[in-house]
Amino acid sequence: MNYFEFFGLPVSFQVDPAALRSVFLQNSRKYHPDFHTLSDEARQASALEMSTLNNEAFKTLSEMDRRIRYILEINDLLGSEDAQPPLPASFLGEMMDINEALMELEFDFDETRYQAALHSVQVMEQSLVNEIQPILEHWTAADGKEPLLRVRDYFLKKRYLLRIHENLSKFAPRLK
Repeated sequence: MNYFEFFGLPVSFQVDPAALRSVFLQNSRKYHPDFHTLSDEARQASALEMSTLNNEAFKTLSEMDRRIRYILEINDLLGSEDAQPPLPASFLGEMMDINEALMELEFDFDETRYQAALHSVQVMEQSLVNEIQPILEHWTAADGKEPLLRVRDYFLKKRYLLRIHENLSKFAPRLK
């Protein structure tokens, strides 16, 4: 049973937070191990398993990036960490330029070049969000996997840009 089924929700990138929380709290009262202390061992083990499932499902579905990853995983569109689909060459070309700028900053920090690199990354991020937002807002399982391939590209690009942000944050102490 996937997390959406567990909560009785349709598979969607858009989840009603109030409905999700309501079902989570109902399940918490139903499955929390503290309510099964007088039950036999098998029932206690089952309650613990269901409580763990409830917590993990809530954590996954209540956060957009985790929800995106989960939908891609249940649709077999993400491999293991070391077997991800390749990113488009055009994107990697743009990233090479930014990575070169980061290397230059490392050897010869300049706040103007730092700000330019940061701005480039922010513009790319906003462009990615603008492109994918209509799919994230309107996709349903009936739309099939083709739109999910675009979401997968977005997800992988976003993760790459997150690493770029982490590298940029190393320069923060050098800022005046």
